[in-house]
Amino acid sequence: MSRFRLTVDDHIMIAHSLQDPFFGPAQNLHGATLSIQASFFRDGLNEYGVVLDIGAASELLAATLEPLRYQNLDEVDALAGKFTTTEVIIEHIAETLAAGLPADHGLTALEVQAEEHPRARASVWVQL
Repeated sequence: MSRFRLTVDDHIMIAHSLQDPFFGPAQNLHGATLSIQASFFRDGLNEYGVVLDIGAASELLAATLEPLRYQNLDEVDALAGKFTTTEVIIEHIAETLAAGLPADHGLTALEVQAEEHPRARASVWVQL
């Protein structure tokens, strides 16, 4: 059986501070633009010959990112008490995406990747 992946992307502009000496100058409030890719995985295709409708995947990602857009993540309740590192942000996005999938999605996994700049990116893989 063939394994398939559908990837959609978007971006968010955020502000945050990482309040621990471990993070050096990133302890101070600063901004970032994160390029986000969400990949959806499936064994075989559904009855319509797709992994997931591209429009639906794009809308789900946009809706997931909307509460984070142009926000100071230090003030976002869903991230309260956490260091809002790129890894923590993508885990939050992945969990929110997974929760927003329709019950009969048929997907096996999803991966969320964030590129902070051209030389640094992080990703998380979630089995469904």
